[in-house]
Amino acid sequence: MALHIQYNNYANISLTSTREPGTKTIFLSRRTPKNKGTVVVLWKIMSSSSSSDIELTSLATSTLIGTGTGADHHGAAHGGITATLSSTTTTTAAVSAGTGVNTITKQRDAVTAIAALRQKPSALVQAVRIVSFLTYFLSTVINFSQLVGLPLALFSRNWFHAYRDYTKQSFGILLTSVTQWWSPTPVHVTGDRSVAGLISKSSISSRGLLQTKFGERAVLMANHQIYSDWLYLWWVAYTAKIHGGIYIMLKDSLKNIPFIGWGMQYYKFIFLSRKWKKDEATLGAALEDIDKESDWPAWLLIFPEGTNFTQNGIDKSHAYAERTGLVEPRHLLLPRARGLYYTLKTLNVPYVYDCTFAYEGVPRGGFGQDFFTLPGIFFQGRPPKSVHMHWRRFDRSLIPLQDEVLFEKWLHKRWLEKDELLERYYVTGRFDHDGDDGIVIDTEVRLGSRLEVFRFLVPPGLAVLGFHLAWKAWHFFDCL
Repeated sequence: MALHIQYNNYANISLTSTREPGTKTIFLSRRTPKNKGTVVVLWKIMSSSSSSDIELTSLATSTLIGTGTGADHHGAAHGGITATLSSTTTTTAAVSAGTGVNTITKQRDAVTAIAALRQKPSALVQAVRIVSFLTYFLSTVINFSQLVGLPLALFSRNWFHAYRDYTKQSFGILLTSVTQWWSPTPVHVTGDRSVAGLISKSSISSRGLLQTKFGERAVLMANHQIYSDWLYLWWVAYTAKIHGGIYIMLKDSLKNIPFIGWGMQYYKFIFLSRKWKKDEATLGAALEDIDKESDWPAWLLIFPEGTNFTQNGIDKSHAYAERTGLVEPRHLLLPRARGLYYTLKTLNVPYVYDCTFAYEGVPRGGFGQDFFTLPGIFFQGRPPKSVHMHWRRFDRSLIPLQDEVLFEKWLHKRWLEKDELLERYYVTGRFDHDGDDGIVIDTEVRLGSRLEVFRFLVPPGLAVLGFHLAWKAWHFFDCL
């Protein structure tokens, strides 16, 4: 196994393997700018000799030992190195380039570094998946159903609210069903004592469906790993039968996406530009509307980090930490407190529920978006091997909302706790550990009943029936 490395911001490596024919390209990325001498390696193997695309998805931290050209202050290596890559099979590889010699030992704390090769499906299989997915997704005519209900707003605010929530429920069922059928995903749910009794398995279903009892009005906050985070949280709302009352804070640019963005506006999602002078009025008006409708279920979902976990996000988070003097988490971006603070000051909710996400297949130092994209999950059938969610509950009355500076400290402390949870996950492969007095549930994303998908047909069916009856009535009276 011979490799050639050329380092820059990303290291390009050519790999020739005796077990896998052809030449592969491996990409590495580095993180932890404050940890000199540590290179966090992100491997992605893609075949250049065939139509298949192979990913090496199990990664590890590589500790740089010795001198030579060495590591710079960002932890990236320059020049040439000689490396020994250790795994359970004791595979070694000679690496040579340029000048200078160092040694890299590849290890993953208490977890063995195992390379899991996952091959893309063939072009034909992908085409079948794409066509079947789009056929099902578009056949639900969600946007048409939304349009059908618009006239209700002229007659009754409550009627229109009920209908809008109905279409939200339908979309939550759509998301759950496409996940169940196009990318089956095991989910490992844990929580501390604060959520004991609030998360359980259904005693009715033999399939062990998840049940949550977070109440009808709540604020949910979570770290943002990949673009499908919100999908799994909408599924959690489905398990609580609140999937018609979910509201999500999103980037302003998303509202202009044809059909999907228009649909999210219809659902009264909150779109923010990340410029507080502009967002204050937008957020204030949206929160006041939700608060006034206190008789209706409402879960507001917010990602305090503001974006998903990427190198660009890390750079911005690092700059923010330098300005504020805050301690940086290792596996998260620093949260921005103002939006959540303003939300909790305005909304009268009893509890804040915190979810920490981790995805099997995303290694320490890796970025989830490099492994699990929405097209990859649904069109290629390559979802995370499992989704890990750890839940905590905080009493709103005990959160320091009297002062924004105190609240920022409170939120920062919660994020450092989440960081420790993620560190535990990267070491042990799980959030819980022996001695935890909390909940541990293994479940999966799936519908309670397949018959639920037929609710998509109710609004367009009624619209067609109404049009048909009106047409018949017009012709009847025209003949008189």
